Amino acid sequence: MKLSLRRVMRFFTVIDRAGSGNPDANSTSEFDESNSIVGDELSIRLGLIGVEDNLEWIQSVVKEYSEFECIPFLHFYEKDVISILEAHSHKVDMWLFSGIFPYSVAEKWGRVQKPMFYVPYTGTSLYKTLYRILYHHHLDINQLSFDALKTSELKQIFEELDIDDSSSHLYEEPKSIEDVVEYHEQLWKKGETSAAVTCAWQVQKELEKRGVPVFRVKHTKSAVTSVLNEALKTQEMLRFKDRQIAVQIFEMDLFSSMSISSFSSDEMYDMEIKNTQKLLKYAKRIQGSLKTVSPGCYVIFTTRGELSDITDNFSVIPNLDEIQDITKGNITCGIGIGPSAYDAEMMARNALLQARKHGKENWMVAFDNKTFKGPLGKKESLTYSYNDKDMQVISERTSLSVATISKIDSILSKMGRSEITCQDLATKLQILPRSARRIMSQLEKSGYAEEIGEETPHPRGRPRKVYRVLLRGTVR
Repeated sequence: MKLSLRRVMRFFTVIDRAGSGNPDANSTSEFDESNSIVGDELSIRLGLIGVEDNLEWIQSVVKEYSEFECIPFLHFYEKDVISILEAHSHKVDMWLFSGIFPYSVAEKWGRVQKPMFYVPYTGTSLYKTLYRILYHHHLDINQLSFDALKTSELKQIFEELDIDDSSSHLYEEPKSIEDVVEYHEQLWKKGETSAAVTCAWQVQKELEKRGVPVFRVKHTKSAVTSVLNEALKTQEMLRFKDRQIAVQIFEMDLFSSMSISSFSSDEMYDMEIKNTQKLLKYAKRIQGSLKTVSPGCYVIFTTRGELSDITDNFSVIPNLDEIQDITKGNITCGIGIGPSAYDAEMMARNALLQARKHGKENWMVAFDNKTFKGPLGKKESLTYSYNDKDMQVISERTSLSVATISKIDSILSKMGRSEITCQDLATKLQILPRSARRIMSQLEKSGYAEEIGEETPHPRGRPRKVYRVLLRGTVR
């Protein structure tokens, strides 16, 4: 694809101003859902989520970039953010949030598949606010409380202003709007501060309602342009990533749909032809080429972007007419991603071996960073690595495989807790309970698990031991 000079220049520009950020939620903007053409390039559909006092202004800066098609969404409350993301995710290529608060909501939600950015509040932004406070309102800077800023950044500003920051109050990583409002209000009520300095419009409005003196830090244009340049660089990286070679291996059981009485070489050959024709249509759909390896085994060469699109970022088995008939009960699939056709094919074969362990109808993916994902579309789907350094250390100390330990780590991360029973582990790993008990015993002996209690699933059932498993942060 031919790139504009403007984009090339931005791509190689060193950004030394404010750092980039990541994702605020409810507008009713109308737009064409298809990619529009800007010059000779596809425009980037940028979903902009912001509050009423900065949405229009940030949008005006975005409009200076011909590469973006800005789609604004207005939000008032934190819950609006999730509603917008759920309803409009398919309409955008990436998300830009007007501040850290809505971005934190989206990050905590954890279901956003598109790149996310937020406009940070930089030193320049704070300088303007402090100038008003010091020279127009004549307040003591040590009698102020701050939020959503970096400790290092605030310290640097205080040093430049030759001010002792030992008594400064900062809520650096806010969890919610309510927490931040409570933080500022309590300090003010105790007499420790005389005013609050906030980066959030909602915090400002709520503190004003409660009678707390408050000042608002607003974005600078340089902060917005900086994060937009980062978004452009990310998009270029993703386009390169989408062009990676992907190999898909299908393994079919030709006998599963045939009765003993109708078993014949002619019928097998006829079935082979029909399956080949269907896969040819499927290969054309994903811009790939089909190769028959052996009866019932086919390889398709395509690109990562094509497979990512039809599998919803490698999360489901595609529901396509071209392969609808042949994916019911008799097909196993491995997908491999790699820098070369050979590497991608080797990864696909590894993925196929993993898929076989889960039985027919399963699809697995092996990525070039040596991680597996799958089975696609199943509740027990996991993303795990067999090359994680921390997991390798634990493997050496426990005699368990890196893949097994990585799977357990992925299960706990997906559950959102570190407590689990052997029965639950067996179910999620699809192994026998005694194998799960052996794994837990190995982890416990090596200090990576501890028994913390028991649970009784049924009134007459035997109590099950509950273990706390700690893998991350335990390697020394």
